[in-house]
Amino acid sequence: MRIAVAGSSGLVGTALCASLTADGHDVLRLVRRPATDSSELHWDPAIGDVDPNPLEGIDAAVNLAGAGVGERRWSKAYKQLLRSSRIHTTAFLANTLAGLDDPPRVFVSASGINYYGTDRGNEVLDENSEPDGGFLAGLCRDWEEAAQAASAAGIAVCQTRFGIVLDRHQGAMSRMLPLFRWGLGGPLAGGRQYWSFISLADTVNALRFLIEKEGCAGAYNMTAPEPVTNAEFTRVLAYLLSRPALLPAPWLALRIALGEFAHEIAGSLRVVPTRLTESGFTHQHPTARSAIAHALSS
Repeated sequence: MRIAVAGSSGLVGTALCASLTADGHDVLRLVRRPATDSSELHWDPAIGDVDPNPLEGIDAAVNLAGAGVGERRWSKAYKQLLRSSRIHTTAFLANTLAGLDDPPRVFVSASGINYYGTDRGNEVLDENSEPDGGFLAGLCRDWEEAAQAASAAGIAVCQTRFGIVLDRHQGAMSRMLPLFRWGLGGPLAGGRQYWSFISLADTVNALRFLIEKEGCAGAYNMTAPEPVTNAEFTRVLAYLLSRPALLPAPWLALRIALGEFAHEIAGSLRVVPTRLTESGFTHQHPTARSAIAHALSS
């Protein structure tokens, strides 16, 4: 298969491209810097610049582009960047795909479980659950709507609502590890909030499942089937590191350190991947223990 990937340099994009390439697929990376060879295609969605010809005849397109949600405090300017780097970029790519003479069969576009809001308590959320309010919830709704432009050309659009992707080198878990290795870790803001996680390996495999299996379309929660509370997550992480987890981070400390983003960390989203499971996908790491252990060993 020939597959175009936007956002190929991020955590998930890097792993996905490596997996596809290792299995002999032809990956075309959309990059904002000058392309170095035929495996890359320069584009600049901010100004609507891309040569559509190399995209003709691709089998699938994957959109993982977007500025990091937790990389810095949410100033007004950064919140605008979070939106534009997702919504404008996705709309441009979706419209480009729809305008091709030979468009792909499927367009897999990222979204987030924040679609369901900031804090839903103990409520079990699947793809049929209603959205809720909040900055990221509104962003995710608009992000998903932007991808739908591809459906005008008969392209199947898969909206992948990502949970917390576990990796020891990048992402939320990587930022927790130093404190836990020093024995200074503990639950965040009381620890009662649910964390919906997924291993990086399961993330890549789920994306490939949606790319390769015909008939997939609509929303898919990219999470493990057994979400746990933050207290349980930190207990398992500390156990696997053979360290205590006795120093909780109170809400006020999170609010001072993270600003508005602290509400997202402290909120509870108990999300399950109903549609992935019903479609026949099997998680390699369904539990917190197996997913964390995999992240620590990879």
